[in-house]
Amino acid sequence: MSGDVRQRKAGESRGQDARSLETREKLLAGALRTLVEQGITKTSARAIAATAGVNQALVFYHFGSVDELLAEACRYGAEQHVARHRERLAALGSLTELLAFGRALHEEERAAGHVAFLGQLLAGAQAHPRLAPATAAGLDLWITEIERVLVRVLAGTPFAGLTDPAALARAVGASFVGLELYEGVDPEGAEAAFTALEQLGALMAAVEELNPVARKAVRYTLRRQSGRTRP
Repeated sequence: MSGDVRQRKAGESRGQDARSLETREKLLAGALRTLVEQGITKTSARAIAATAGVNQALVFYHFGSVDELLAEACRYGAEQHVARHRERLAALGSLTELLAFGRALHEEERAAGHVAFLGQLLAGAQAHPRLAPATAAGLDLWITEIERVLVRVLAGTPFAGLTDPAALARAVGASFVGLELYEGVDPEGAEAAFTALEQLGALMAAVEELNPVARKAVRYTLRRQSGRTRP
């Protein structure tokens, strides 16, 4: 085979790979958009293909099944979403700022329809087992970022070493997920819960501003109480 032929075939192969990747990304984006706009019960191969603007057969060619496509779309969507906010998270310097970020993100998510989307995923995971690990993996991406913030903002405070940042990150993540879903049935209750979290952040900020002696006393009390509650 001549060099020109090999180069042409290599170029054709790269072109096919690029088109294949583009089609996959269209399908992933189409699946997410269909979930948001139509709900999981109406998210079929036909609906996804129509939204993505591709042939329905490509759903099965690239992913094997609708469930596999939805699972991959969950991971893809979470990765894209976390990446967009990573710089904002890295700039947070206190728990108060983290809670304020969570409140602002919630407003953005609600306006974009993503709160309803999360509800669809969590409900769909009950009937579509393949969605459960994908949904959990997507949530874990957020929890990892929250944990990094907590490790940073708790360092040097009376609370350092007294809490498990990984477990606390899951508690924070679960709280926001629960509040997002709870807001749909009780907006006033969800607002009160957000306010309570912000008050907690303000309380911790106030403790950090105490003089060294008072901070030491708080830390001693926290250590003592922590020891009492451990099994």
